[in-house]
Amino acid sequence: MSWFESFVLGLVQGLTEFLPISSSAHLRLTAAFAGWHDPGAAFTAISQIGTEAAVLIYFRKDIARILSAWFRSLTDKQMRGDHDAQMGWLVIVGSIPIGVLGITLKDQIEGPFRDLRLIATTLIVMGVVLGIADRLAARDEVGGKHRAVKERKTLKDLGIRDGLTFGFCQAMALIPGVSRSGATISGGLLMGYTRESAARYSFLLAIPAVLASGAYELKDVGEGHVSWGPTIFATLVAFFVGYAVIAWFMKFITTKSFMPFVIYRVALGILLFILISAGVLSPHAGESAG
Repeated sequence: MSWFESFVLGLVQGLTEFLPISSSAHLRLTAAFAGWHDPGAAFTAISQIGTEAAVLIYFRKDIARILSAWFRSLTDKQMRGDHDAQMGWLVIVGSIPIGVLGITLKDQIEGPFRDLRLIATTLIVMGVVLGIADRLAARDEVGGKHRAVKERKTLKDLGIRDGLTFGFCQAMALIPGVSRSGATISGGLLMGYTRESAARYSFLLAIPAVLASGAYELKDVGEGHVSWGPTIFATLVAFFVGYAVIAWFMKFITTKSFMPFVIYRVALGILLFILISAGVLSPHAGESAG
Protein backbone atom coordinates (compact mmCIF):
# COMPACT_ATOMS: atom_id res chain seq x y z
CA MET A 1 0.00 0.00 0.00
CA SER A 2 1.38 3.41 -1.00
CA TRP A 3 1.31 6.52 1.20
CA PHE A 4 -1.19 8.10 -1.18
CA GLU A 5 -3.52 5.09 -0.87
CA SER A 6 -3.26 5.20 2.91
CA PHE A 7 -4.07 8.93 2.92
CA VAL A 8 -7.15 8.47 0.74
CA LEU A 9 -8.38 5.46 2.72
CA GLY A 10 -7.78 7.27 6.03
CA LEU A 11 -9.77 10.21 4.68
CA VAL A 12 -12.60 7.91 3.62
CA GLN A 13 -12.58 6.18 7.02
CA GLY A 14 -12.79 9.50 8.86
CA LEU A 15 -15.55 10.84 6.62
CA THR A 16 -17.77 7.76 6.73
CA GLU A 17 -17.31 6.09 10.16
CA PHE A 18 -19.95 8.12 11.98
CA LEU A 19 -22.36 8.56 9.09
CA PRO A 20 -24.93 5.79 8.55
CA ILE A 21 -23.41 4.74 5.22
CA SER A 22 -20.80 2.11 6.29
CA SER A 23 -17.12 3.01 6.49
CA SER A 24 -16.01 -0.59 5.84
CA ALA A 25 -18.03 -0.67 2.61
CA HIS A 26 -16.56 2.64 1.45
CA LEU A 27 -13.00 1.50 2.16
CA ARG A 28 -13.69 -1.62 0.13
CA LEU A 29 -15.38 0.32 -2.69
CA THR A 30 -12.72 3.05 -2.82
CA ALA A 31 -10.05 0.42 -3.38
CA ALA A 32 -12.18 -1.44 -5.93
CA PHE A 33 -12.99 1.68 -7.99
CA ALA A 34 -9.38 2.89 -7.86
CA GLY A 35 -8.01 -0.48 -8.93
CA TRP A 36 -6.14 -0.95 -5.65
CA HIS A 37 -5.87 -4.08 -3.55
CA ASP A 38 -8.64 -4.61 -1.01
CA PRO A 39 -7.21 -3.04 2.19
CA GLY A 40 -8.67 -5.98 4.11
CA ALA A 41 -10.46 -6.43 7.42
CA ALA A 42 -7.29 -5.87 9.48
CA PHE A 43 -6.57 -2.45 7.95
CA THR A 44 -10.23 -1.47 8.37
CA ALA A 45 -10.31 -2.50 12.03
CA ILE A 46 -7.06 -0.70 12.89
CA SER A 47 -7.92 2.52 11.02
CA GLN A 48 -11.16 2.61 13.00
CA ILE A 49 -9.07 3.09 16.15
CA GLY A 50 -8.35 6.58 14.80
CA THR A 51 -12.01 7.51 14.52
CA GLU A 52 -12.71 5.88 17.88
CA ALA A 53 -10.04 8.08 19.44
CA ALA A 54 -12.11 11.00 18.15
CA VAL A 55 -15.11 9.57 20.02
CA LEU A 56 -13.06 9.31 23.22
CA ILE A 57 -12.15 12.97 22.99
CA TYR A 58 -15.55 14.26 21.87
CA PHE A 59 -17.40 12.34 24.60
CA ARG A 60 -14.59 12.59 27.15
CA LYS A 61 -16.78 14.16 29.85
CA ASP A 62 -19.50 11.54 29.43
CA ILE A 63 -16.97 8.72 29.38
CA ALA A 64 -15.10 9.99 32.45
CA ARG A 65 -18.37 10.35 34.35
CA ILE A 66 -19.56 6.86 33.35
CA LEU A 67 -16.23 5.20 34.19
CA SER A 68 -16.03 6.96 37.56
CA ALA A 69 -19.56 5.95 38.53
CA TRP A 70 -19.09 2.38 37.25
CA PHE A 71 -15.88 1.79 39.21
CA ARG A 72 -17.41 3.23 42.39
CA SER A 73 -20.47 1.01 41.95
CA LEU A 74 -18.24 -2.07 42.21
CA THR A 75 -17.72 -1.39 45.92
CA ASP A 76 -20.52 1.04 46.79
CA LYS A 77 -23.99 -0.54 46.64
CA GLN A 78 -25.69 2.84 46.70
CA MET A 79 -23.98 3.77 43.43
CA ARG A 80 -25.49 0.80 41.60
CA GLY A 81 -28.70 2.71 41.04
CA ASP A 82 -26.84 5.66 39.52
CA HIS A 83 -27.64 6.21 35.82
CA ASP A 84 -23.98 6.61 34.81
CA ALA A 85 -22.98 3.44 36.65
CA GLN A 86 -25.78 1.57 34.90
CA MET A 87 -24.63 2.97 31.55
CA GLY A 88 -21.22 1.41 32.18
CA TRP A 89 -22.82 -2.00 32.61
CA LEU A 90 -25.12 -1.46 29.62
CA VAL A 91 -22.16 -0.68 27.36
CA ILE A 92 -20.54 -3.94 28.52
CA VAL A 93 -23.76 -5.92 27.98
CA GLY A 94 -24.34 -4.34 24.58
CA SER A 95 -20.80 -5.25 23.49
CA ILE A 96 -21.29 -8.99 24.04
CA PRO A 97 -23.04 -9.80 20.71
CA ILE A 98 -20.39 -8.25 18.47
CA GLY A 99 -17.61 -9.82 20.54
CA VAL A 100 -19.03 -13.32 20.22
CA LEU A 101 -20.06 -13.02 16.57
CA GLY A 102 -16.85 -11.23 15.58
CA ILE A 103 -14.78 -14.20 16.74
CA THR A 104 -17.23 -16.80 15.44
CA LEU A 105 -17.52 -15.25 11.97
CA LYS A 106 -13.89 -14.14 11.55
CA ASP A 107 -13.29 -16.18 8.37
CA GLN A 108 -16.51 -14.91 6.77
CA ILE A 109 -15.68 -11.29 7.70
CA GLU A 110 -12.30 -11.55 5.98
CA GLY A 111 -13.67 -13.43 2.96
CA PRO A 112 -17.27 -13.87 1.69
CA PHE A 113 -18.63 -10.80 3.49
CA ARG A 114 -16.40 -8.58 1.31
CA ASP A 115 -18.17 -9.61 -1.91
CA LEU A 116 -19.39 -6.42 -3.60
CA ARG A 117 -22.77 -7.98 -4.39
CA LEU A 118 -23.40 -8.54 -0.69
CA ILE A 119 -22.25 -4.99 0.05
CA ALA A 120 -24.67 -3.63 -2.58
CA THR A 121 -27.49 -5.63 -1.02
CA THR A 122 -26.81 -4.47 2.53
CA LEU A 123 -26.48 -0.86 1.39
CA ILE A 124 -29.97 -0.99 -0.10
CA VAL A 125 -31.71 -3.10 2.55
CA MET A 126 -30.32 -1.21 5.53
CA GLY A 127 -30.97 2.06 3.71
CA VAL A 128 -34.66 1.15 3.49
CA VAL A 129 -34.67 0.14 7.18
CA LEU A 130 -33.07 3.45 8.15
CA GLY A 131 -35.66 5.29 6.05
CA ILE A 132 -38.55 3.53 7.78
CA ALA A 133 -37.06 4.17 11.22
CA ASP A 134 -36.50 7.81 10.35
CA ARG A 135 -40.10 8.29 9.19
CA LEU A 136 -41.48 6.68 12.35
CA ALA A 137 -39.32 8.98 14.49
CA ALA A 138 -40.43 12.05 12.51
CA ARG A 139 -44.09 11.04 12.88
CA ASP A 140 -43.72 10.83 16.66
CA GLU A 141 -41.87 14.14 16.83
CA VAL A 142 -44.32 16.25 14.79
CA GLY A 143 -47.58 14.36 15.32
CA GLY A 144 -50.35 14.98 12.78
CA LYS A 145 -53.91 16.08 12.19
CA HIS A 146 -55.34 13.15 14.11
CA ARG A 147 -52.23 12.16 16.01
CA ALA A 148 -50.61 13.77 19.05
CA VAL A 149 -46.87 14.22 19.43
CA LYS A 150 -45.43 11.10 21.07
CA GLU A 151 -42.65 11.39 23.62
CA ARG A 152 -39.68 9.21 22.70
CA LYS A 153 -37.35 7.37 25.06
CA THR A 154 -33.99 8.71 26.22
CA LEU A 155 -30.94 6.91 27.62
CA LYS A 156 -32.48 7.11 31.08
CA ASP A 157 -35.03 4.56 29.83
CA LEU A 158 -32.34 2.16 28.56
CA GLY A 159 -32.37 -1.30 30.15
CA ILE A 160 -30.68 -4.65 29.62
CA ARG A 161 -33.15 -5.83 26.97
CA ASP A 162 -32.78 -2.69 24.85
CA GLY A 163 -29.03 -2.66 25.48
CA LEU A 164 -28.72 -6.17 24.06
CA THR A 165 -30.95 -5.24 21.12
CA PHE A 166 -28.65 -2.30 20.37
CA GLY A 167 -25.76 -4.75 20.66
CA PHE A 168 -27.20 -7.18 18.12
CA CYS A 169 -27.85 -4.27 15.76
CA GLN A 170 -24.22 -3.23 16.11
CA ALA A 171 -23.10 -6.80 15.41
CA MET A 172 -24.84 -6.65 12.02
CA ALA A 173 -22.15 -4.16 10.98
CA LEU A 174 -19.66 -7.04 10.80
CA ILE A 175 -21.02 -7.24 7.24
CA PRO A 176 -19.60 -4.33 5.17
CA GLY A 177 -22.41 -2.13 3.91
CA VAL A 178 -24.59 -2.40 7.01
CA SER A 179 -22.95 0.50 8.96
CA ARG A 180 -22.36 0.37 12.69
CA SER A 181 -23.99 3.74 13.33
CA GLY A 182 -26.73 3.10 10.76
CA ALA A 183 -27.74 -0.24 12.27
CA THR A 184 -27.65 0.87 15.91
CA ILE A 185 -29.38 4.20 15.24
CA SER A 186 -32.06 2.43 13.17
CA GLY A 187 -32.55 -0.10 15.97
CA GLY A 188 -32.80 2.70 18.52
CA LEU A 189 -35.34 4.65 16.47
CA LEU A 190 -37.46 1.53 15.94
CA MET A 191 -37.39 0.92 19.71
CA GLY A 192 -38.70 4.42 20.26
CA TYR A 193 -35.55 6.33 21.25
CA THR A 194 -34.80 9.90 20.22
CA ARG A 195 -32.30 10.45 17.41
CA GLU A 196 -29.76 12.02 19.76
CA SER A 197 -30.06 9.22 22.36
CA ALA A 198 -29.76 6.48 19.75
CA ALA A 199 -26.69 8.12 18.21
CA ARG A 200 -25.03 8.80 21.56
CA TYR A 201 -25.42 5.21 22.78
CA SER A 202 -24.31 3.96 19.35
CA PHE A 203 -21.03 5.85 19.62
CA LEU A 204 -20.43 4.84 23.25
CA LEU A 205 -21.23 1.20 22.43
CA ALA A 206 -18.70 1.20 19.60
CA ILE A 207 -15.76 2.10 21.87
CA PRO A 208 -14.97 -1.34 23.37
CA ALA A 209 -15.85 -3.17 20.14
CA VAL A 210 -13.63 -1.05 17.90
CA LEU A 211 -10.69 -0.88 20.31
CA ALA A 212 -10.81 -4.65 20.92
CA SER A 213 -11.13 -5.42 17.21
CA GLY A 214 -8.27 -3.10 16.30
CA ALA A 215 -6.01 -4.55 18.99
CA TYR A 216 -6.85 -8.09 17.86
CA GLU A 217 -5.98 -7.31 14.22
CA LEU A 218 -2.61 -5.69 15.05
CA LYS A 219 -0.93 -9.06 14.61
CA ASP A 220 -1.91 -9.13 10.93
CA VAL A 221 -0.28 -5.81 9.99
CA GLY A 222 2.75 -6.43 7.82
CA GLU A 223 1.21 -9.47 6.14
CA GLY A 224 0.31 -9.10 2.48
CA HIS A 225 0.52 -5.59 1.00
CA VAL A 226 -0.42 -3.60 4.12
CA SER A 227 2.51 -2.39 6.25
CA TRP A 228 2.83 -0.52 9.54
CA GLY A 229 3.75 2.92 8.20
CA PRO A 230 0.77 3.48 5.88
CA THR A 231 -1.61 1.89 8.41
CA ILE A 232 -0.55 4.26 11.19
CA PHE A 233 -0.71 7.22 8.78
CA ALA A 234 -4.24 6.29 7.68
CA THR A 235 -5.28 5.94 11.33
CA LEU A 236 -4.02 9.45 12.12
CA VAL A 237 -5.80 10.93 9.11
CA ALA A 238 -8.99 9.13 10.15
CA PHE A 239 -8.71 10.62 13.65
CA PHE A 240 -8.51 14.27 12.58
CA VAL A 241 -11.19 13.97 9.90
CA GLY A 242 -13.41 11.84 12.15
CA TYR A 243 -13.37 14.39 14.96
CA ALA A 244 -14.69 17.09 12.63
CA VAL A 245 -17.37 14.77 11.26
CA ILE A 246 -18.67 13.59 14.63
CA ALA A 247 -19.04 17.18 15.85
CA TRP A 248 -21.03 18.04 12.72
CA PHE A 249 -23.13 14.86 12.81
CA MET A 250 -24.25 15.28 16.43
CA LYS A 251 -25.56 18.75 15.55
CA PHE A 252 -27.10 17.53 12.29
CA ILE A 253 -29.26 14.79 13.79
CA THR A 254 -30.98 17.07 16.28
CA THR A 255 -32.80 18.96 13.52
CA LYS A 256 -32.41 17.03 10.27
CA SER A 257 -33.78 13.85 8.71
CA PHE A 258 -31.65 10.83 7.76
CA MET A 259 -33.31 10.71 4.31
CA PRO A 260 -30.26 12.10 2.42
CA PHE A 261 -28.25 9.13 3.72
CA VAL A 262 -31.09 6.74 2.82
CA ILE A 263 -31.18 8.02 -0.76
CA TYR A 264 -27.39 7.86 -1.04
CA ARG A 265 -27.24 4.27 0.25
CA VAL A 266 -29.95 3.00 -2.10
CA ALA A 267 -28.52 4.85 -5.11
CA LEU A 268 -24.99 3.53 -4.43
CA GLY A 269 -26.28 -0.03 -4.00
CA ILE A 270 -28.20 0.12 -7.28
CA LEU A 271 -25.16 1.60 -9.07
CA LEU A 272 -23.00 -1.24 -7.78
CA PHE A 273 -25.43 -3.86 -9.09
CA ILE A 274 -25.50 -2.12 -12.50
CA LEU A 275 -21.71 -1.96 -12.75
CA ILE A 276 -21.32 -5.59 -11.66
CA SER A 277 -24.05 -6.80 -14.05
CA ALA A 278 -22.46 -4.89 -16.92
CA GLY A 279 -19.09 -6.46 -16.19
CA VAL A 280 -17.50 -3.08 -15.45
CA LEU A 281 -16.71 -4.08 -11.87
CA SER A 282 -15.86 -7.52 -10.53
CA PRO A 283 -17.64 -8.51 -7.29
CA HIS A 284 -14.25 -9.76 -6.07
CA ALA A 285 -12.18 -6.78 -7.25
CA GLY A 286 -8.83 -6.71 -5.45
CA GLU A 287 -9.70 -9.60 -3.14
CA SER A 288 -6.99 -12.00 -4.23
CA ALA A 289 -4.26 -9.61 -3.23
CA GLY A 290 -6.03 -8.14 -0.22
